[in-house]
Amino acid sequence: MDKVKAKKHLGQHFLNDESIAKDIADALTLKGYKNVLEIGPGMGVLTKYLLEKPIDTYVIEIDTESVAYLDAHYPKLHGKIISKDFLKYNIKEVFNDEPFAIIGNFPYNISTQIVFRTLELRDQIPEFSGMFQKEVAERICSPKGSKVYGILSVLAQAFYDVEYLFTVSEHVFTPPPKVKSGVMRMIRKENYELPCDEKLLFTVVKTSFNQRRKTLRNSLKSMNLSDNLREDSIFDLRPEQLSVEQFIELTQKIGADGV
Repeated sequence: MDKVKAKKHLGQHFLNDESIAKDIADALTLKGYKNVLEIGPGMGVLTKYLLEKPIDTYVIEIDTESVAYLDAHYPKLHGKIISKDFLKYNIKEVFNDEPFAIIGNFPYNISTQIVFRTLELRDQIPEFSGMFQKEVAERICSPKGSKVYGILSVLAQAFYDVEYLFTVSEHVFTPPPKVKSGVMRMIRKENYELPCDEKLLFTVVKTSFNQRRKTLRNSLKSMNLSDNLREDSIFDLRPEQLSVEQFIELTQKIGADGV
């Protein structure tokens, strides 16, 4: 079967540098799980290195042409190719409640949604690594006070230890994207259950950053907090000034306020 043609509507840019593919595969620690799920494998440049590891590799791919290519070229994948949309598929149909790692050269147009989906499935995903648009990878890993620190940074870092690994040139893809790429890794914290209402944390973080230039006193007005609570000095800060721990503390206070 001939090579797969990249489809713009799927955000496909096929990596053609073998050494980078190997480095991404080697980002996995292989600790605490025996399954790995690669999202968007395309023609398998990363997959081939995953298949060399002592782990069960599954792939999920929405592009039927890529599915046919993988099926034809990687016999080890037979029965492990999931022709579905990761964002909509109930992955428990494959892994039940077993842990699995996620890896991939993610389509840039859905990469942040993949991270949010991972956070939803955090009980099952001890590790996550892959390639994003460089600025998205940097945002996930950025500390408080950074211009790019935001919703994704806080929520990912609440549950995972994050690390920016390396930058990838746009010239090693077919077709080349217009931006550089970045590879990052998230390893779930040993104690990732938070001492606050986790659903409320998501709401507080998202509401805060929706008006990131304003102080929390103004950006959280819609949550109808008590006047007494809003006198707390933490409300003088803007969202990018709060650490993950401070957002957890803020969520505890808001929860106690009866929201």
